[in-house]
Amino acid sequence: METIEIVKILGVILAVLFVLWVLVNMKTSRPDGQLVKNLHPYRKIMTYIMPTRNEAVVYFDEFIDAEPILSYLKKAEKQFDVDFTHAIVAACGLGFVENPTMNQFVAGFRMYQRNEIFLSFAMKRTKKDKAAKLSTVKQELKPGMHFRQFCEEVNAKINRERSGDRTYADKEFDLFNAIPRPIYFRAQRLFRQLDYWNLLPASFIANDPLYTSMFIANLGSLDMGAGYHHLYEWGTCPLFMMVGKLEERVVAQDGEIIIKKGIPIRFSYDERIDDGLTAGQGIKTFIECLESPEETLGCLLDDESDYYDLSIPRSER
Repeated sequence: METIEIVKILGVILAVLFVLWVLVNMKTSRPDGQLVKNLHPYRKIMTYIMPTRNEAVVYFDEFIDAEPILSYLKKAEKQFDVDFTHAIVAACGLGFVENPTMNQFVAGFRMYQRNEIFLSFAMKRTKKDKAAKLSTVKQELKPGMHFRQFCEEVNAKINRERSGDRTYADKEFDLFNAIPRPIYFRAQRLFRQLDYWNLLPASFIANDPLYTSMFIANLGSLDMGAGYHHLYEWGTCPLFMMVGKLEERVVAQDGEIIIKKGIPIRFSYDERIDDGLTAGQGIKTFIECLESPEETLGCLLDDESDYYDLSIPRSER
């Protein structure tokens, strides 16, 4: 083969590769979100100034009155299988319903509105074993879902995790851990690049708990306090919430010093997705939900008249 022919072939190959590179960089569609159009220039610039989540993280610290939710759970647990974690996760879901721009994420220097509300949380594989390994449940807040139904779906997933059967995550971990270190390193780089180009398969995103609206860790169930958690660079999760154990604090209320029983909660928030005002409104919704659970979560009456649709803002019920 003559040199000229080789040069022509190489030229064609390079031209094809260049066209493919342009096309994948122009691809804006993703299986988990829609590109946010007419984004403010300031928001666009922020993704380049702070390209990683932990460069853009903001921390919020809250202390929630525990009496209302404890009273509600005492009544609710007589009717269906529910605990504090269920209430926390559902309250977070309502926060996204009423403040939809919190359910955005940054991928490939672009802003996306997530198609659904997904909530991931950590749990112990064995309920009464303090040394048990942790597992993760990813739950969707579906349209038309009320709190009791939400708890039933979460419990089904928890029971599956605690059954001893090998889950999708177990198989995924075993596969990656069996790969030699140099290949593992390059494989995760490849997956990150595919995500950047919006080429990551929908099945991969659906099963990964870090492709989620929010990650929740209830450390109170482990008798621990709430820390300030980092945001994972893997996945698309822009919010992390840590819940501490029940405690008493001296607080001022109506001009008097009292001792209040409450729950410390700390949020880590990627400020690139929206401003602090939106984050504050979302946190306010969450607090209101836990401090007035009977009016927000319901599901206590036999006639189902208080089976509120969690996917509808409270103002529209």
